[in-house]
Amino acid sequence: MEIQVEHITRVEGHGNILASLQDGQIERALFEVVEANRFFEAVVVGRDWEEVCHIAPRICGICALSHSCVSLRATEAALGIEVSEQTKLLRRLIMDAEVMSSHALHAYFLAAPDFLGLPSVMPLIRDDPEVVRRAFRIKKAGYELGEVVVARHTHPVGSVPGGFTQAPSVTALEKMRGRLVDLREDAAATVELYRKLKVPQFERPTTYVSLRRPDYYALYDGEIASSSGDSVAGDRYEDALREYVVSHSTAKHAQWRGETYMVGALARVNNNWRQLRPEAQEAMGALGLNPACHNPFMNTVAQVVELVHCLEDSIALIDEIGERGLSEEEVEIEPRAGRGVGVVEAPRGLLIHDYWYDEQGRCTKAKCVIPTGQNLANLDADMQGYLAEITDRSEDEIRLRLEMLVRAYDPCISCSAH
Repeated sequence: MEIQVEHITRVEGHGNILASLQDGQIERALFEVVEANRFFEAVVVGRDWEEVCHIAPRICGICALSHSCVSLRATEAALGIEVSEQTKLLRRLIMDAEVMSSHALHAYFLAAPDFLGLPSVMPLIRDDPEVVRRAFRIKKAGYELGEVVVARHTHPVGSVPGGFTQAPSVTALEKMRGRLVDLREDAAATVELYRKLKVPQFERPTTYVSLRRPDYYALYDGEIASSSGDSVAGDRYEDALREYVVSHSTAKHAQWRGETYMVGALARVNNNWRQLRPEAQEAMGALGLNPACHNPFMNTVAQVVELVHCLEDSIALIDEIGERGLSEEEVEIEPRAGRGVGVVEAPRGLLIHDYWYDEQGRCTKAKCVIPTGQNLANLDADMQGYLAEITDRSEDEIRLRLEMLVRAYDPCISCSAH
């Protein structure tokens, strides 16, 4: 039996599923990335330190805020720039905004049709339009929160090394807070929807890697930690993480201390569930997500948990920012030679930018480690393990189940073939 899915639908970018069964034995099962390389690491070489942060977000239209924040952190580390507490709080706020909007996109439009037995979200527009409106409300709020802070969500222009071009409007933040409070009903309805959906049962022992902090849920900063108990500082990521090239993918694969691993919402929830907001911990219980969970299909459920967390965290951050007050800040920056590493959690997982600058502040080398690339080897391993459990199903069902597994990872394929 040959299973071939060219350009799997309801994922970002182009990728294929290739699987072969002979007399019930698996000959191959893998995910083939066929996107053309986009060479962003070469594009920033020769660019001034002020330009790199505006080029890097073009890697992805969905995760532009993550690429902006991680690029800024790498440049700031290289040039020895210390940012204020106000800047950190505002960046944490836009990370919440992006995770919330991205998870709404995946949970409703890309993954939910699988669990509802639908070919796409289009039948829902006819049969249950309120579900679709709810998804748009959540996603739109995340985008608009990003716009309040950095002028626009996609390819932000308000974030610069050292801070922001100008402080956001306090009035706009307060108005946005009211919108977020109103979204609590939609978040609760999202949890209720996923509580009723049947998620495929499959488990394979997996190492989960994410940022970690003891004091709050780590999306913007922290050390890199694995579920195995080890950790490394962000600028020492190469001590544990190794990228490598495979013949069936234009995106690199990766290993953590020589083993496949998973990043993303499930990894973060498994590693950091104690730092989730109480409402998100309640959602975990309602959805039956108990750490440590080794079912990759539960990644979408973990996204719903994070959606609740980011909504509540955004409200709390706006309150904290309001209590502190906002001020216009100026940072004097002198170019210098140096290397800097930035690490954040994009919606799809651990994201690393690594830059080298010369004495004039021009980028001489860059390296980007993308979440989807880190997940690809683990996805291949999960695909082989899951296929072994469903070999008695029909060809059509096997094909659908493998597509569902790929979509559960929420890959951003164009991002990975950078």
